[in-house]
Amino acid sequence: MTKQPEIQTKGGHQQVEENNTLNNPSVSAHDDFDWSVDKRNVSRYNSEEQQKFDAVYEGTFKQITDGEMVNGTVVAMTKTDVVINIGFKSDGLVPLNEFRDLPGLKSGDEVEVMVVEKEDREGHLHLSRKQARITRAWERIVEMHKTGEVVTGYVTSKTKGGLIVDVLGMETFLPGSQIDVKPVTDYDQFVGKTMEFKVVKINEAIKNAVVSHKALIESDIEAQRAEIMGKLEKGQVLEGTIKNITDFGAFLDLGGVDGLLYITDISWGRINHPSEVLKLDQKLNVVVLDFDDEKKRISLGLKQLTPHPWDTLAVDIVEGATVKGKVVNIEDYGAFLEIQPGVEGLVHVSEITWANTPVNAKEFFKLGDEYEAKVVTLDKDSRKMSLSIKQLSSDPWSDIEEKFPVGSRHSGLVKNITPYGVFVELQPGIGGMIHISDLSWLKRFNHPSEFTKSGSKIDIMILNIDKENRKLQLGHKQLEEDPWNALQETFTIGSIHDGTVIKKDDKGAVVQLPYGLEGFAPGRHLAKEDGKSVGADETAQFMVIEFDRNEKRIVLSHARIWEQVIADEKEAVVKEKKADAAKTKKAVKDIQNKVEKSTLGDLGVLAELKKKMEGGEEAK
Repeated sequence: MTKQPEIQTKGGHQQVEENNTLNNPSVSAHDDFDWSVDKRNVSRYNSEEQQKFDAVYEGTFKQITDGEMVNGTVVAMTKTDVVINIGFKSDGLVPLNEFRDLPGLKSGDEVEVMVVEKEDREGHLHLSRKQARITRAWERIVEMHKTGEVVTGYVTSKTKGGLIVDVLGMETFLPGSQIDVKPVTDYDQFVGKTMEFKVVKINEAIKNAVVSHKALIESDIEAQRAEIMGKLEKGQVLEGTIKNITDFGAFLDLGGVDGLLYITDISWGRINHPSEVLKLDQKLNVVVLDFDDEKKRISLGLKQLTPHPWDTLAVDIVEGATVKGKVVNIEDYGAFLEIQPGVEGLVHVSEITWANTPVNAKEFFKLGDEYEAKVVTLDKDSRKMSLSIKQLSSDPWSDIEEKFPVGSRHSGLVKNITPYGVFVELQPGIGGMIHISDLSWLKRFNHPSEFTKSGSKIDIMILNIDKENRKLQLGHKQLEEDPWNALQETFTIGSIHDGTVIKKDDKGAVVQLPYGLEGFAPGRHLAKEDGKSVGADETAQFMVIEFDRNEKRIVLSHARIWEQVIADEKEAVVKEKKADAAKTKKAVKDIQNKVEKSTLGDLGVLAELKKKMEGGEEAK
């Protein structure tokens, strides 16, 4: 059976030709079909022609790259975008808000834009005028930073630590410290203002710039300063305004340049602080004392505009005259009195009082106090004056023997206490010292402060006068008779007294005895019979083992008391034994006397008795 060819339907038509082709591969059903003709019966280019004409087509457009800056023409404007032709195969759209600085923008205007992307995801050309402006602005800012050119910017807003400034369409930072030469606290007053700036710092990596308005002001001030410094001369008088006052002086604005008026050049007289005579914003005429072009320092003077007070000293101020002055300075060696502003005299410590005792000027004088003094020496050429307070009164030492004879008794004021004695003032200018050994007959003091204190009243006796050296030897204990003469009979050696230990150390103890007397017990003499030692604040019996009236010394012993009892007991035993021995000796002697008077018969009896006794001893 012959197999029939399959008939397939395709699109509603029988495909017999395909079966024939399968049976005969060398035959094609559409060999005569022209594939270069499209549905519209238009022929197509071959590959070589296609490449040729594509090259010609591409050559009619600009060759651009992403990030490139190009000029374009506005071809249309919508409510939201501006259509710009840059000569590329398609036009680009730029948001209308990027042209808000060009309110009169219209079709045909030429603008510079940046190619952000030749083709975005949707195949559109992406342009940006904002990026173009920022790039050009950055290039210009970098150039101005190098050249120092002044740029105008618009303050848009306040930020932390400063302001944001729009410079050529790019945001820059204006630190608060760079707004003005004076400190600024209110930044809001500058927002919305157009100002001039200098670019002071740039960061290429992040394209960030810092601007300064202060730098412009300083450059103007520097120009003024250079002009003023170039015209300065020593001795020149200028007008200035006080802008700052410090402890050491005042700074004056001389019209673009500052000068320093030192405190010592403000007044011929002494002042503690410039604010005593100067005020802020006060205008003054000052003289140029010195200046330094390199360091740009100007030293000014105010007092130099008036004559020196020593040159106009009053005629009645002469040696021997009495003057009145205020204490303006105190040193260890004396005090300076200001007789008139700029004229001072020194009162040396030796000219304060007639007394020969040391005087501390810082304790005697107080700043601001007024004193009268006598002019001792005056030297106008060297501008020095020495004064004396004590010479306003007569020398009390001239008749010292009459006022304070030796042996006389007086009352004085304790002025000073030293480790070796007490200084007592009897009257202004006259005083003396009580040696520590002359304070008490009975007590020994480690320091006079244990007996008295400064400012206390004390009774004294004049012991000696040294008129030449202006010294008095005073005594306090001499007001009473020496009790040691009478005490010698009470505290005889070997006498026993109750005493209290008031002080104790390694060497021994100080013992308080009756009548206010004190004695000393060496350490080994504090031993008790039980092996312990008499302690501090303990009361016990003490024996006097030494009494020295001249040295005012009593040596005591507690151990000697119980040692003496033991010694006495031993001595009593010895005495008793001696008494027994003497008694026995006497009995033997009596017997011997009797023996000499005995008869021969008695001797025989004694011999027999002796024999028996010897025999008894042998038996034993």
